[in-house]
Amino acid sequence: MLRKISRLFVIKTRGEAFLIIYALALGATTRGASYLEEYPGTGGWLLFLACTDAVFLAGAKILDCLKYERAAKEAQSVKAEVQPN
Repeated sequence: MLRKISRLFVIKTRGEAFLIIYALALGATTRGASYLEEYPGTGGWLLFLACTDAVFLAGAKILDCLKYERAAKEAQSVKAEVQPN
């Protein structure tokens, strides 16, 4: 039962990844907007950009990990086909 619940928190497809990246971006822009109110001027804008850049980096890492996991799974299936039982 615990294994079934833990599978809910695994990103399996690019669509799921994009939904998570979108949610991260919404949170980052909200936080950035509060930084703009709290620190008007250049400092606020720099903090806003730091928030959004963090989402870009995290999104790229998530998508790269999906690509790596897919390639590893394909390599494992090819290896299983080649080896006789």
